[in-house]
Amino acid sequence: MKINKKQFNKSTWVFAMGMLGVFLLSLTLRFWELERFNTLVFDEVYYAKFANDYLTKTPFFNAHPPLSQYIIAIGIWIGTHLPFGKTAVNSMAGSLLSPWDYRWLNALTGSFIPLVVGALAYQLVPRRTFAFIAALFIACDGLFLVESRYALNNIYLVLLGILGQLFIFKSVEAEGKKRWILLVLAGIGFGASAAIKWNGLWFLFGTYLILLCAWAVRFTQGNKADEEQSREVNSALIPPESPVQKLTQLNFIEVGLSLAVIPILVYSISWIPHLHLNPTPNFWQMQTEILTYHQRIKSGPAVHPYCSAWYGWPLMLRPIVYFYKTASSNGQPDPVLPPLPTGATKIIFDVHAMGNPALWWLSTLALMLIIGILVHRISVWVKTRSEASVELIEQQRPILFPPTAQMWLALYLIVNWAANLLPWVKVSRCVFLYHYMGCSVFAALALAWWVDRWLHSPQTRLRGMGVTIIFLVLGAFIFWMPIYLGLPLSQWEWKIRMWLPSWV
Repeated sequence: MKINKKQFNKSTWVFAMGMLGVFLLSLTLRFWELERFNTLVFDEVYYAKFANDYLTKTPFFNAHPPLSQYIIAIGIWIGTHLPFGKTAVNSMAGSLLSPWDYRWLNALTGSFIPLVVGALAYQLVPRRTFAFIAALFIACDGLFLVESRYALNNIYLVLLGILGQLFIFKSVEAEGKKRWILLVLAGIGFGASAAIKWNGLWFLFGTYLILLCAWAVRFTQGNKADEEQSREVNSALIPPESPVQKLTQLNFIEVGLSLAVIPILVYSISWIPHLHLNPTPNFWQMQTEILTYHQRIKSGPAVHPYCSAWYGWPLMLRPIVYFYKTASSNGQPDPVLPPLPTGATKIIFDVHAMGNPALWWLSTLALMLIIGILVHRISVWVKTRSEASVELIEQQRPILFPPTAQMWLALYLIVNWAANLLPWVKVSRCVFLYHYMGCSVFAALALAWWVDRWLHSPQTRLRGMGVTIIFLVLGAFIFWMPIYLGLPLSQWEWKIRMWLPSWV
């Protein structure tokens, strides 16, 4: 018993140190030379400026809900009172500010996303290696790194949506007051995600879909008494319920509160400060204005050079150049750029909003494999259920679907990936690669699941595959890091990182 306790404590310590390392890696990369470009990068021209408008009480119109601008405004207010981070200033947001002022809170928030994804992974399948690998993969994603280093809003949308799902899963394992607290937190997460952008609703949509799937499976397996009896007979063979199955334990009031009432309240309340500054249009008119504004936006290169079709996102066919500038040692110093490296002639500063190619491409493949396995398992279950269910129970063998928590995980990942991707099929306006960020979380979880399984396989070949994938993801992250951080590159160094013509 003492040996087991010692091993447990050692395992816990190693896991904690690993997750701390992932967090420190994320934190360091996000805060490293945060003032690197003394300007407004990409959509900072909107969000940093709108955030400052709240502080200066300047009326304005915004085509998105206001919550992310409040958060950035809080960051600006705190940043202007800090005694550091003032090596460069500009007035592009409407006041004399340092880039640190409007970026630091995004960097801090983005540093926590890998930990939250790891927590969600552990909640779904309580394996520490799975949680660690999932956190590591998200920490090594270039798009999350780039989005965290600038005053943009997508990291808040993803973080809040994931927190909503994490809390809803944790609630089914709690009772009494603790369950209600977790349900309220879940509702706040979902409502706040939608208050960043409307597509934050896709996390709530995915939760509804997986809840419906759980209830559908519950009904196909018969009534609750039969299910409990089956579990008693097969207690040694049927694994414990997965968190997805446990969602059916929530009653109508609990579901309505966490997945409807609180999200609506949070979204509505988030508009109060904006409407206080901009009383017209009113709340309902603003919702119409947002909808019609986005309906008016067309698509194609004429609208924006980096518009990308939704079906190209899983393969990362068209990333976005957030910042691009060339400099020469013979030219005048540019106040926007950092000093040129010693001995440099012509230098390219490029910030590409793109994922880690190895991570994204392998994650897409991992999802396809999971879809294939799940479809096969469901088809086998459909064919055999009616004629073989009784026989299987008599033989003390579990019903084919869902046989393990892993299959429930597969269903959860596919449903949420599709819920975050497929609504874009009908969107006619110009859309961008960053709209795939929510999907990419579930794709990365799919890859982490495969890698975790392979690392624990008795087959040397599979263990080697798992280790190889981890090193591919880490190597790709290091190789493309210069265009995530905007490091100075020669023409040749820049070209070898542009693997596809559509990346330019």
